[in-house]
Amino acid sequence: MIKTIRCIHILLAALLLMPLAHAGESGALIKADELKAEPFRDAKTVAKLAVGDKVDILKKDGGWLKVKSAKRSGWVRMLSVRRGGAPGKATAGASGLASLASGRAGTGRVVATTGIRGLNEEDLKAAKYDEAEVKLTESFSTGRTEAKKFADKGKLKAQKVDYLPQTNAGEAK
Repeated sequence: MIKTIRCIHILLAALLLMPLAHAGESGALIKADELKAEPFRDAKTVAKLAVGDKVDILKKDGGWLKVKSAKRSGWVRMLSVRRGGAPGKATAGASGLASLASGRAGTGRVVATTGIRGLNEEDLKAAKYDEAEVKLTESFSTGRTEAKKFADKGKLKAQKVDYLPQTNAGEAK
């Protein structure tokens, strides 16, 4: 239990330092996405980015990265960008922690967040960054080839899951 809490503290501390780590980094799109004028889903689209497009990461805001591409500068969803290299290549740094971020989705007051249960305010205040533990945590990631081998060994089969039906407001029923 203590080791789990320590690991969570390390992850949270790393999250606090992530905005500093992004500036000056490069990356590449792992999925096609729109480059937005502001860090909101419903902001004006200023360009379209394709898989593999290279970007320079300028800033982070919630779940968005301000990037400069060959086309122009703007905001893109951070989960569309693999930091440090081309799609499919493992990257160094805290990139695996990116999925724990939060950010404003649109111009409404809705905010999407990801929380971790079992932590109180004192735990969060006592969190300390430990680079070795972050690297250990990230060493547990795997690539597509290894994942495919694992799935084949376990006789796992891919399944297509249909999207939920949409309502007029664009929300799932």
